[in-house]
Amino acid sequence: MPELRILIVDDEAPARARLRELLGDIAGEVPNVVTGEAENGVAAIACLAEAAPDVILSDIRMPKMDGIELARHIATLPNPPAVVFATAYDAYAMQAFDLNAVDYLLKPVRAARLAAALGKARLLHPPTEVLAALQPEGRSHLSCHERGRLLLVPVSDILYLKADLKYVTARTREREFLLDESLTHLEEEFSVRFIRLHRSVLVAREAIVGFERNTADDAETHWLALVRDIDDRLPVSRRQWPQVKSYARQLST
Repeated sequence: MPELRILIVDDEAPARARLRELLGDIAGEVPNVVTGEAENGVAAIACLAEAAPDVILSDIRMPKMDGIELARHIATLPNPPAVVFATAYDAYAMQAFDLNAVDYLLKPVRAARLAAALGKARLLHPPTEVLAALQPEGRSHLSCHERGRLLLVPVSDILYLKADLKYVTARTREREFLLDESLTHLEEEFSVRFIRLHRSVLVAREAIVGFERNTADDAETHWLALVRDIDDRLPVSRRQWPQVKSYARQLST
């Protein structure tokens, strides 16, 4: 069998060293090579292209980006690697992933169990709907495929989201990113953070600095929302104005 390329993701160096040692022990049974290590999900995605893993062995609880969100981003890739969790916590997550054919390892990891998980991992892909259910608070980052790379866009940096044909543009202070996601799905996931202004626009609540009347001849749009740090004016539809007006009153107080 060809070697499985492994990326180890854990915020604790001893845990990474333990997995690397076990992978060496089972290499005769399950040929493998460790192509990279990372201390959290953000670092894992940064080294993804270089590591080119077939399997990601990931902890769940990690700073900056946990293993569940990492798996959600990985699942958007055209040919995603299999994700196997190695964790000492989250029994609910273990049960959910076990029922949906995504494997997990309970720490302390045993060699035989690791070998069995890697055997299954050759065929597995993480179910995105289960990943979403396990992270009800929403992701900390959105992912963008650009020039063969997977870029992460911190949700906290996004000023607004605008739909255009089949893509959604995420606007930060510095630039725009094209996302392959629906505006409706993003509204559902981030309803606390974003408010709908128009059928094609969501804006971060904290990014609104005011409103001005629309002087253009547009029967649908009477108001424009002003956004902090940039000069963009966003249309507010007549249908959404009552909800937006209520929020505007909150701003004024």
